Amino acid sequence: MGLPQPSDSSVALVTGASAGIGEAIARELAARGHGLALAARREERLVALAEELRSQHGITADVHRADLGDEAGRDALVTALAEEGREVAILVNNAGIGDYEDVIDADRQVLLRMVRLNCEALLDLTSRYLPGMAARGSGAVINIASTAAFQPLPGNATYAATKAFVLSFSEAIHAELGGSGVAVTAVCPGPVKTEFAAVAGVADAERTTPDLVWTPVQDVAKAAVDGAEKGKRVVVPGLLNRAGALGGQHVPRALALPVARRIWRAARPKPGS
Repeated sequence: MGLPQPSDSSVALVTGASAGIGEAIARELAARGHGLALAARREERLVALAEELRSQHGITADVHRADLGDEAGRDALVTALAEEGREVAILVNNAGIGDYEDVIDADRQVLLRMVRLNCEALLDLTSRYLPGMAARGSGAVINIASTAAFQPLPGNATYAATKAFVLSFSEAIHAELGGSGVAVTAVCPGPVKTEFAAVAGVADAERTTPDLVWTPVQDVAKAAVDGAEKGKRVVVPGLLNRAGALGGQHVPRALALPVARRIWRAARPKPGS
């Protein structure tokens, strides 16, 4: 079990590769000699990244503009890879969105899109490519969850629930595939300084939270790929995050939920800010 060896006939498919953790994992895989299929909605960023990685590492890097929250977009991506003769040996399910509001205040369509992208797209792509990996006796799936997966989070309820799905799903199929030669690893980063916070509407958290809480995105990427290489079931980058994940699993909900509610309310932008 572990990462397949780089091959001219195979690629690592990285979703949400235009920025943040997805981009960093693409860089880490390219540095290890793996060809890439980069998928996201922002094509211009993918093109620039692909050109850079080809030049630096001499690998193949294909670009696929895709809206993975839409089933037709996923169909088109899978068809394009098949037509190019690309065997997906490594799948990195990173594409995702967040929204940090109470459910009663949130845009219902945003919440539904979050579930489609964070859960449905991950499940769909995994179920498409996992059988081929198992048949070959080689492959790796890296699913990006979050430390939010370890406990309910008032003020962040839907996002945390989607990441709980990712973690539970990944751990279960890791067990199902024991001895198959296929690694399934859930990666649960804590706070990471990427565009994600700004898009989700909590950019102020970067300014108000101590630096030691944040994990560099490059460290998350290396931990993710190293974890898959070792066949780990779950990877939580950073000592503080591992402690927080343990607490999230074992602290009584009656104590944890009010604290989480206060933290997330404090992280939100204030009206007029």
